[in-house]
Amino acid sequence: MRYISTRQQEETNIKTAILKGLADDGGLFMPEYIPQLEAEFFENLPNLTLQEIGFIVAKEFLGESISDENLKEIIDEVLNFEIPTVKISEDIYSLELFHGPTMAFKDVGARFMARMMSYFSEGKPMKVIAATSGDTGSAVSSGFFGVPGIEVYILYPKGKVSPLQEKQLTTWGGNIKALEIDGTFDDCQALAKQILSDEELNQKFTLTSANSINIARLIPQSFYYFWAFAQLQKLGKPIVFSVPSGNFGNLTAGLFAKKMGLPIHHFVASTNENDVVPKFLQTGNYESKPSKQTISNAMDVGNPSNFERMKSLFNNDVSEFKKEIEAYSFSDEETKNAMREIKNKFDYTLDPHGAVAYLGLQTLRQSFDSAQDDKSDKEGGDFIGVLLETAHPAKFVEVVEDVLKDKVEIPEKLEAFNKKEKKSVEFPVDFEAVKNYLIEER
Repeated sequence: MRYISTRQQEETNIKTAILKGLADDGGLFMPEYIPQLEAEFFENLPNLTLQEIGFIVAKEFLGESISDENLKEIIDEVLNFEIPTVKISEDIYSLELFHGPTMAFKDVGARFMARMMSYFSEGKPMKVIAATSGDTGSAVSSGFFGVPGIEVYILYPKGKVSPLQEKQLTTWGGNIKALEIDGTFDDCQALAKQILSDEELNQKFTLTSANSINIARLIPQSFYYFWAFAQLQKLGKPIVFSVPSGNFGNLTAGLFAKKMGLPIHHFVASTNENDVVPKFLQTGNYESKPSKQTISNAMDVGNPSNFERMKSLFNNDVSEFKKEIEAYSFSDEETKNAMREIKNKFDYTLDPHGAVAYLGLQTLRQSFDSAQDDKSDKEGGDFIGVLLETAHPAKFVEVVEDVLKDKVEIPEKLEAFNKKEKKSVEFPVDFEAVKNYLIEER
């Protein structure tokens, strides 16, 4: 399979797409088509393990670029933790994506990407660039730590990640460098894109991205949509996924799964006050804007990169978007109320991002009920709602304890980071300063 830039000026193979991350024309790589899985796969889906699902799905995108033996080894190593669907209520389930080494959903994509890059780079030196609003950096750091020949640079916004997230970004040492940027996540993301597209830097180094800019992050994130569906289809109701959305990589991966044939009923793009995509679906106009700081900080994105991939999937047609996705935004106060509601009603603790996803499900259900009352064409309020719980509540312990007035137990694998010393290099939002640092780091 060939991989084509969303800006249509570059075409390459999967190896190059993964190693480059960003196309030379500034676009994001997409498969030339979304592969279709056989009917037999879906018939047998409830009988497959997560690892078997991951292998079958990944093989469709990777083709003959990697042997079956090597791919199976990578998949088994990446997916060596549970991803359970936990019942919250009769029609709401939490897909717990936080049981990996850094206790966030990005462990799946980052660990897969790190191993694919290591495989394809064949030991040649590389510099990996990642902007993070919280969890990407820790997952990427964990995935790449100690990989020979690969230096990782994590750009994160100063004072805009949780204290525990910051410790997970800044305490690795070795081949992991934390760059503390005095700006927003959007500034970090813009700097990362400038680095990746800079001609001089590309002549000096082999550069690539570890953000969801990189197609190797999205492919494995599609696995758990198949896995959750396999667990829940026996309930006999349509299944809706509510995805807490910032850079929209997670939702794009879900769209990949559906276009491969997984019969997902609908998606909800659940955002905080950074609402550029909900506004797009309301108005048909996409307008990026400076990000706002919220308690669900991993979604504080004012210009989501993967919107470009979504436009490609839907031919930039807002009516096509609306067939698959509802998008809602919620305030911090609404998020806090949702956290309290779930804890009080069901004794389940959500982190702020999962709470936003819960609100998205509730809003969709209300819209379905209202539409049926009006005898409109929007039917189907009787569905199983799956919210993606993307991080362990302990990663946001200050917020969660303040909202719930209850103690959150810190798992040992997180507590270990608190005991380590922060090491970071501070920068203003200044591309030349960051560029010079990368050159001197040579």
